[in-house]
Amino acid sequence: MKAFLDDNFLLSNDVSQKLYHHYAAPQPILDYHCHLPVKDIAENRRFANLFEIWLDGDHYKWRAMRANGVAERYITGDATAYEKFLAWARTVPYTLRNPLYHWTHLELQRYFGITDLLDEASAPSIWARANAALAQELTAHGILRKFRVEVVCTTDDPTDDLCHHRAIANSNLSTRVFPAFRPDKALTIGAPEFLVWTDKLSKAANVDVRDLNGFLDAIRKRHDDFHSAGCRLSDHGLDLCYATPSPEKAAAATFENALNGKPISGGEAAQFASFMMLFFARLDAEKGWTKQLHLGALRNVNSAARVAIGPDTGYDTVGDFPQIRPLASYLDLLARENALPRMILYNNNPADTFAFATLAGCFQDGPEPGKIQYGSAWWFLDQKEGITAQLNALSNVGLLSRFVGMVTDSRSFMSYPRHEYFRRVLCDLIGQEVIAGELPNNEALLGRLIQGVCYRNARNYLNLPDSNSATDQLK
Repeated sequence: MKAFLDDNFLLSNDVSQKLYHHYAAPQPILDYHCHLPVKDIAENRRFANLFEIWLDGDHYKWRAMRANGVAERYITGDATAYEKFLAWARTVPYTLRNPLYHWTHLELQRYFGITDLLDEASAPSIWARANAALAQELTAHGILRKFRVEVVCTTDDPTDDLCHHRAIANSNLSTRVFPAFRPDKALTIGAPEFLVWTDKLSKAANVDVRDLNGFLDAIRKRHDDFHSAGCRLSDHGLDLCYATPSPEKAAAATFENALNGKPISGGEAAQFASFMMLFFARLDAEKGWTKQLHLGALRNVNSAARVAIGPDTGYDTVGDFPQIRPLASYLDLLARENALPRMILYNNNPADTFAFATLAGCFQDGPEPGKIQYGSAWWFLDQKEGITAQLNALSNVGLLSRFVGMVTDSRSFMSYPRHEYFRRVLCDLIGQEVIAGELPNNEALLGRLIQGVCYRNARNYLNLPDSNSATDQLK
């Protein structure tokens, strides 16, 4: 019987172990999609305690605590940091077979060298030891160094002034940190917040937005500013892709109505969003960016909780939206006008796994290998079973060897062991097939595949700047 979470955790045979330890583990981390607060990186944040770095804002843990009967006061309420940590410690033993049990103990080991199982009895000692480590070397910069994070791409609104990226460009941080362009609020025409956001955009771009042309000019200006800051990726988080664009004249009329406070119908809003999605893709293609589409989450479904606690507090679920027809139409529209950028497609509904993987294959465009990527297992699928399903689907209908690999997609500095988790699952999948005689026992061949998926493919695919010299205009 193997020990829990030993050096060969998730690695079931000698081949898997060699692939992981010799080829996967040595690779640096290229975290090209995350939600780390760039302010924390710029200021080299020092975390006051384990709650701040580990529990604050972690929806995965919040959902488990609610399922375990923990009162909201100890989750998002006014309980002290230590009381909230104790509530989590009492919950951990009930998370057996949930990936949180693995992640919790992997994080305690990798950050603090703590091998104790977390429960109510061990909580006081773990709290004290972890807090002592946080008071020393484990600042935001220290964590990035410890986990050999070569690149971080944060997620930024077009209205952000990039001041924290300016500060990082002037620092001695070896990790390259670049913004990623997330313009989803431009798609919310008709919603109360749209005009507020449009006003912020106008000020950020220093463009007078009085009509659609001004709106597009302001977005283009911010897109240029982000590019000067080293940005090479955009991102959208959508229910489903918008692919029924209105003509520009109709989009201009819809925009004018919104500026004048007139109601916008659901159909008009969808057509305007489709118009904007084509505009964003054209901008990305012109600059050689990679566009990411995160599709299929049904968000904030508990309206009572939203009123009581606020949006985006862990009340999201897998959506059952019809994804493939609109997404295929969107890709086809761009391909017809030769404006299809590199793109990474992420699904949240496991029912869409093979559909996304096969759709990516319909729009590959030589001579660039893997131009359209089927992205890593995302959100509710980001666990051993979901990762394996994504790898298997991609392997069966595409080219695993061209896959650009894992991202944390996290707001937490405690999430870097997710890369290790992914790499172990990948190496064991390959190792098992070697043992079964389904893949050749050719170390050089398999080692190249593992190195590519864990790091090299993303490095070659994304066209990220080689150094912070791309941010010189921010200094």
